[in-house]
Amino acid sequence: MSRGGSIAIMQPYFLPYLGYWQLMNRVDKFVVYDDIQFSKSGWVHRNKYLEGSKERIFTLPLRKDSDFLYIANRELSSTFGEEKLKIRRKLEGAYRNAPHFTDGMAVFDECLSFQNNNLFQFVSNSIKIISTRLELKAEILISSDVGDTKSLRGQDRVISLCQILGAKEYINPIGGLSLYDHDRFEKEGIELKFNSGKTPSYDQMNKQFVPNLSILDSLMFSGIERVKLYLRELGPW
Repeated sequence: MSRGGSIAIMQPYFLPYLGYWQLMNRVDKFVVYDDIQFSKSGWVHRNKYLEGSKERIFTLPLRKDSDFLYIANRELSSTFGEEKLKIRRKLEGAYRNAPHFTDGMAVFDECLSFQNNNLFQFVSNSIKIISTRLELKAEILISSDVGDTKSLRGQDRVISLCQILGAKEYINPIGGLSLYDHDRFEKEGIELKFNSGKTPSYDQMNKQFVPNLSILDSLMFSGIERVKLYLRELGPW
């Protein structure tokens, strides 16, 4: 585990939207939380796709368990083997006419084929798959491997992880602007930055663009090479 440079810290989301990968593309190290409480209303196990002109949601089925478990301790349902075929059929039906359908489904199938029912392992594996396909260079780290910081909250935890990794720059999505204090980070020798939150529109074969869908939507309609360009062109910061 190298030290220094810029970092971002995020929850593990299943096939998240372009902005997630934009953030990863801009840092040297990308830390993924595994030792935080799972939220069933969050996006760890689900995401949005386009069916016709309508936004829909696909969800990874989970085993019933305590709502207080960490993400790393949650499991996919014992019926996931059957359920993932249903999820695949939904996406196949929704995108069968997309210009890059074959390549997009190949990526989705690679993510679905991972043989591990631990939620964190399953989702983090999909993050690695997409990162590799998009040729992103950030070192992907797991928060519990970096250090035991779970007793800390909010920016205190972020600062602690930055210090452990020797990071000089922390970059966060613009949605967290009100959560962090520039002066506090500066006092610790860390430059705090936010991304713009701007992502490009692209042809979805509809009159009106539907933003912030899963990266699968971008891959299906734009293709891997075009998505790589999107990540380089996004900004400003």
